[in-house]
Amino acid sequence: MNWNEIVMKALPVWGQGLALSLGLIVAIGAQNAFVLRQGLRREHVGAVVAFCALSDAALITAGVMGLGQALGDQPVLTRALAVVGAVFLAWYGWTALRRARHAGALTAAAGEQPMRLQAALMQAAAFTLLNPHVYLDTVLLVGSIGAQQPPALRGWFALGASSASVLWFSALGYGARWLAPWFAKPRAWQVLDVLIGVTMWILSVFLVRHVWLGL
Repeated sequence: MNWNEIVMKALPVWGQGLALSLGLIVAIGAQNAFVLRQGLRREHVGAVVAFCALSDAALITAGVMGLGQALGDQPVLTRALAVVGAVFLAWYGWTALRRARHAGALTAAAGEQPMRLQAALMQAAAFTLLNPHVYLDTVLLVGSIGAQQPPALRGWFALGASSASVLWFSALGYGARWLAPWFAKPRAWQVLDVLIGVTMWILSVFLVRHVWLGL
């Protein structure tokens, strides 16, 4: 298989991982608000962005590779996880569309006290690792869907999902001063939630078709 053939097969898988992870990570929450705050204050932005992105990447890779290895040649369990993943994606899409009806805003809490690097990283760790939804999203959901890919393409799926974290947190941290007014508008989150909802439904359909129909 030459490089062009590898790229043609890998790019759709990379894009699927990217779209799935973006749909999960782009939300109003404490972690995103903290990264936005650090970006607005220009305090330890690189360290905070790197910690959040690398943490996501490690959990995603562990989920995709670990579940993929655990499933092995167990088609019944693989299909069961695919169904669970598809149902969750459909439910998540529905909740995103519901959120669009009553959108909120993402704002960074004001504060004048400067924060040391150690304190910033400890808060980033707390917001990232003490949130149970992080493990449900990265290890279980992304991991179970990534495990449906052929072994040779699982790394590309994990790379796509990890790329979403890098892109999102970098944009949030380094583009905070330009993005903050936009994130403060409920209308902007309504548009995002509609896009997320539709994307999750499309991914749910693709997952079912891929596993059950072999398409």
